[in-house]
Amino acid sequence: MKIKPYGDTLNDGSIQMSFTLPMSLSAKAVQTAKEIGKQMNLVDPSVVHAESVGDNFSFFIVYGQTKAIVDIDKIKVVEIQKTEHSKSDIEKLIKDNFDEEIVIIGASTGTDAHTVGIDAIMNMKGFDGHYGLERYAGIRAINLGSQVTNEDFVKIARQEKAKVLLVSQTVTQKDVHLKNLIELVELLESEGMRKDVLLIAGGARITHELAKELGYDAGFGPGSYAEDVASFAVTELIKRRG
Repeated sequence: MKIKPYGDTLNDGSIQMSFTLPMSLSAKAVQTAKEIGKQMNLVDPSVVHAESVGDNFSFFIVYGQTKAIVDIDKIKVVEIQKTEHSKSDIEKLIKDNFDEEIVIIGASTGTDAHTVGIDAIMNMKGFDGHYGLERYAGIRAINLGSQVTNEDFVKIARQEKAKVLLVSQTVTQKDVHLKNLIELVELLESEGMRKDVLLIAGGARITHELAKELGYDAGFGPGSYAEDVASFAVTELIKRRG
């Protein structure tokens, strides 16, 4: 099945994009934004919004039509294999299968100062009506916050006998955080801990496929809640116990 984006009518190819230019807002800047749309092969690009965003910078929204068409039958993605469980279902699974609490440790590691994602998963209040792991019976959730070095993360994980390690990362365009994610895997392997823990990555630009490529057991992107992470973690731990 082949599809195109659409705006007004199905498969009309209409798209909207936004970007910032390093030049002051002016007629020349608006024409430059339109020219960028043309060079991206948009048909009849039009600038529908323009505003100044500070000295020598301007922001634009451009509409246009793309000729791109995708056969979705040829799209292959790597998805997490897990059964969706509610909070109460997860708590029952833990009660029925474990004699002690499951320790889950989470942090934004390296230079990453963003904690919105890890807080949404870990903190008791959770996010968007989904309680965080701190509220789950049978789970001891430890949120270390941001800018935690890989060395400290591994050290505390060992001290707390954590079974699940959650790493939140904002993957940058310069791939600095990808390097940090890889270094954590290498550190766990050098410490002989990798096989004993579930290692999970999360963040706005993290996919399950990317996480697997980096040596993680799973990756969770935008729109994931505590029960998504807990469903995977608890069922995977049960599976590994045999």
